[in-house]
Order: sequence, then structure tokens, then C-alpha cells
Amino acid sequence: MPINVDNVGATTEPTRGTWTSKDSILYALGVGAGIIDPVGFELEFTTENSHDVPQRALPTMPVVLGTGGLASATGLIGDFDFAGLLHGGQSVTLHRELPVEGEVEVVTKLAEIWDKGKAAIVVLEGEAKLVSDGDPLFTTRSTLVLRGEGDFGGERGPSGASNPPPDRAPDHEVAYDVRPDQTLLYRLSGDRNPLHSDPWFAAQAGFDRPILHGLCTFGHAGRALLHTLCDSDPAQFGHIEGRFSSPVMPGETLTTRMWVDGDSAGKAAVFDVTGSDGRVVFDDGAFRKAS
Repeated sequence: MPINVDNVGATTEPTRGTWTSKDSILYALGVGAGIIDPVGFELEFTTENSHDVPQRALPTMPVVLGTGGLASATGLIGDFDFAGLLHGGQSVTLHRELPVEGEVEVVTKLAEIWDKGKAAIVVLEGEAKLVSDGDPLFTTRSTLVLRGEGDFGGERGPSGASNPPPDRAPDHEVAYDVRPDQTLLYRLSGDRNPLHSDPWFAAQAGFDRPILHGLCTFGHAGRALLHTLCDSDPAQFGHIEGRFSSPVMPGETLTTRMWVDGDSAGKAAVFDVTGSDGRVVFDDGAFRKAS
């Protein structure tokens, strides 16, 4: 079966995902949290028993929760070569603060399919409800690029950047060093793709060493936005989105550049992320504070 545009709008059966306090800590460490300068910084995300510091979860953690629906949703797309699949973009919308432990039920929808000629663009949207009360918790949108699967006669869809930065210096810049072993830590949150851990496998893909997970870059950007625009308070964090534009190597420095929207009273911003050499590795970024 070729790319099946007739399935746009179709949904998977509900899948469930659970996480514990330990999982929340492991995810936080996996995206670089745990800086100890100043002393005590990010203890709320990396410990569960610090004096007068209640544990909290990082707001980008939904990307590793209830991901079974994403796997089953690929069956709705049709027949394609998984070797040509790239993760093109990601968004997370939080409907309330993420608890440090819990269980979600996720329904995943095949939201969009676009024909770009050389590739097909597919958007999968996951709606998660907290099982304990049945209320919405978060929404994720994952954009997949299926190389070599275009020219199937579908609509081309939107093109260009949705969130271009203004032509001025950024209002904020936050730089985080990526640990040389960061991929080995991040993979423990679920993505065991050897591209990020095995030098032999990375070489088959044309890299001289394993590359950083794109969603690890996403998590580094989320931390920068959280601490800079939300006073480090996850309850203020509402939405993050953007596109992966260049591979990142462990050991690089990731700099998140933010342009605050003056018309939104500081509640929205566009952003991008650059690598050590200044190239943009994550672009078309948009952020909104919780309403």
C-alpha cells in the first residue's frame, strides 16, 4: 500500500504509559539538568528528597510518555521505507503541570500528510489524559519526514517558516554545554536507537561518532525557556514547538536564542538553537506561557 492520504484523521486505539519519580529524574538528567552552579540549581528536577525542595517534572518530558501510540500510528500512513524516516519537528502543549509520576492514556491521530515531491511529510498528534482523573494532560505533535516517499499525488501543504525571528538581536541567550556522554544517559528514557550510542552504527549512517538525539536538543531548549521565561516554574510553561535542522554532536555547546513577542505581554516568544560553530540546529521555534 502506498502513502494512504485517506487515513488522515484516523486514530489509534488508546495506549497507556506510566512513569515514576525516578523516570522524571532520569529524563531531567538526560536533557542536561543537574548543573550545580549555583549550588542547588535544578534540584527540584533531579532529586526527590532535598530539604524544602519538592520534586517537579520538566515540561518537555511528554515526548517520552505514552509513545506506544506513535509506533502503532505509523501503520496508518501506508507502506514506506523506515530507513528514510527522519524526525522533522516536535511540539508539546501542556494543559496543566505534568506530575512527577502517573499514568496516561493516549490516542494518536494521523493529523496531516503532505506531498513535498522528494519526501512525504506526516504529522502525528497524540492526546493524553491522566488516567487518575480522566482530564487532558498534554498534546504532542510529531512531524516525520519520509524521504523518497513523495510524488504520490497529494497536496503540497504549507511551506516556509511559521515562526521566523525578527530582524534584531535576541532578547535572551542561554548556553548549555552538552556532556560527552549525554546520549548514553538520554537513551535510558526510551530511545535506544544505536545511532546515538554505537560508533559502528553511526559510521554506517555517515557520522564519525554517535549523534545527539534530536529530542535531547529539544529538552535543552525547553530548560532554557523554562528558566528564562517562566521563572523556573513548570506551571507557567504552556507550549513549545520547532524543527530539527542539523545534527548535534555530544560535547557541543547549545545556545538557545529567544525573541520575546512584545504584543503578548511577555507570554510568547520565538526561538532557535545554535551549535558550537554557530549553525542553527533547531529552528522555527515558538513558545507560549500557560494561560
